[in-house]
Amino acid sequence: MSLPSRQELTQELEMQLNDYWFEVDFNWGRNAHKFYTPDGVFEASSGRKYEGRDTIANFYNYRLDRGARTAVHLVSNFRATLHDASNATSTWYLSLYASDGEIPHPSAPPILISSMTDSHKRQADGSWLCSYRLFETLFKGGIPTTSMPADYKKKV
Repeated sequence: MSLPSRQELTQELEMQLNDYWFEVDFNWGRNAHKFYTPDGVFEASSGRKYEGRDTIANFYNYRLDRGARTAVHLVSNFRATLHDASNATSTWYLSLYASDGEIPHPSAPPILISSMTDSHKRQADGSWLCSYRLFETLFKGGIPTTSMPADYKKKV
């Protein structure tokens, strides 16, 4: 397997990240866990850590069960670094606009701006999955981000 150039890596990982946030914003994250390795970690802006695909899927189930919410995740300043044939890191900024309830919502500044760091693992088929995502909150607004309670269990 040949190593991608920095440009190829950046384009591939940024496209995947845009697909991830599209999944979250327009499909409520029903398939978001598939963007992570089986042991992937999502360390959220709330300080909560969601470890493993099942736990990440459960977080997005919780968001879905809460009811109507509009979220727009905007990504900027994406940079990627290849460490070796199987490992890469990306950094980027996330601006989050979100509000509970049905659209339209009053216009307001983002509820969160975070500096993001992702670790990526290349899979046997050549695709990349996120193995670790860290939010470092830089700015936080008045509307709370979504945080799953520790005792939440998906209703079956």
